[in-house]
Amino acid sequence: MTDAPLLYDVQGHVATITLNRPEKMNAFNAEMLDLWQESILSAHSDEGVRVVIVTGTGRGFCSGADVSSEGAGSDVLGRDPAAPANNRNNLRNSVQRVPRALLNFEKPYIAALNGAAVGAGMDMASMADLRIASENAKFGMAYVRMGLIPGDGGAYFLPRIIGMAKALELMWTGRIFTAQEALEMGYVSRVVPQDDLMSEVNDLAHEIANSPAVSVQLIKRLAYRSAQVGMHEALEMAEHAMVITRTTEDAKEGPRAFTEKRPPNFQGR
Repeated sequence: MTDAPLLYDVQGHVATITLNRPEKMNAFNAEMLDLWQESILSAHSDEGVRVVIVTGTGRGFCSGADVSSEGAGSDVLGRDPAAPANNRNNLRNSVQRVPRALLNFEKPYIAALNGAAVGAGMDMASMADLRIASENAKFGMAYVRMGLIPGDGGAYFLPRIIGMAKALELMWTGRIFTAQEALEMGYVSRVVPQDDLMSEVNDLAHEIANSPAVSVQLIKRLAYRSAQVGMHEALEMAEHAMVITRTTEDAKEGPRAFTEKRPPNFQGR
């Protein structure tokens, strides 16, 4: 396996982003963030990619920022201790590039959580549309233990996944919790044996990738945007999306396959 801090691979219609600093529990450095943003943008522009998986190598999914880089004279977040005013955009220009790249990413983005996801690593997991965890995974919003706050979207994503009260509890205490507790609170969709994680996630990813791509992407757009508007606006958006899907070849293939009692052959157009 290459020693690059992040790997990007496409098999069929599924792309996999693999965080690859196992000796650091996949803590991110500046190079990993560069490659992470590039991978998302590449998947966005590649019409052949319909689903993206993000996972990690080794025992951890992501342990957040590599704070050891500060001791080596480098700061992954780009902070300037000599001129605090220069820090006003340091998060925007570093770790926030990942959630900003995902802001307009309308393809399914699935996290395969192979191990610990702590601090900014948990925030990175929270950015996914779906989270599937191995039984070995652990989670924690550890910022408060360092006298900090979630800087890359955790306070935005987490309440939308598990509700405000539970999210505040986790952020205020910073406690570590198990994959089973994550399942019970609705943070993850499934907990599976460690050895089965990637096969289960890949099965799900390929099932979604073989569905009508236009419908899948418009469903994601509609679901997220409907959560931010009133019912009237949500119904208007649904009507507009339906007009688009009805014009696709896949919208003809689905009923045709049903009538002919055969599996549909969706082409993604």
